[in-house]
Amino acid sequence: MHLVFRLLLLFGVVSAAFQTHAAELVVLVQPGCPWCRQFDSQIAPAWPKTQEGMRAPLRRVDITEPWPDDLAGIQRERFTPSFILMHEGKEIGRLRGYVGDEFFWFRIAELIAKLPQ
Repeated sequence: MHLVFRLLLLFGVVSAAFQTHAAELVVLVQPGCPWCRQFDSQIAPAWPKTQEGMRAPLRRVDITEPWPDDLAGIQRERFTPSFILMHEGKEIGRLRGYVGDEFFWFRIAELIAKLPQ
């Protein structure tokens, strides 16, 4: 009985690990970006607590720094902030710019809906 319980527990931990890394929302930022600061104050604190944030954790990438190796196949942006929804290393879609919280939540919901169930 203990072995079955341990196997189920291990399966749950492994499954949860894959779920948390299957999707992510990459936000491209750069120093001095006023729209990035606005996103940081209006959206970023709440993001991990939302259904969207649980499905696609936020990952920041500074475009003035070297481009991450795992994003080598993803087109770079000059405009910040830009948001790239990734699933298993592939781009699902992107949003360029941030014009406020209402527009962001509406557009990000459209992208999140494209993720596999």
